[in-house]
Amino acid sequence: MSDTPDPGNPNGIQIGDIYEDCSFHPVLCTAVDEVAGVVLSGVSLIDGSFPRSCDALHRGPIRIRVEEVMTIKQDLEGYARRRKEELRAGDDI
Repeated sequence: MSDTPDPGNPNGIQIGDIYEDCSFHPVLCTAVDEVAGVVLSGVSLIDGSFPRSCDALHRGPIRIRVEEVMTIKQDLEGYARRRKEELRAGDDI
């Protein structure tokens, strides 16, 4: 991976990475489609649902450390609430 971020995938998420999708699920990335932008697809580590797809540029998925997955799984609603607050606070800056 280069040090220069891909403008279509600014967080550089690749197959095998765990990322937070648009519904705040930790997702194991199983595909990166770069045909029409960068669309990440994977499997939810919360409920096993798939494919879970996310636009890497417009939705801003972030990487999640594997150590955080079990904590998120124990309280997905609380995690989602905290993340929404963080995102709103970031919009106010």
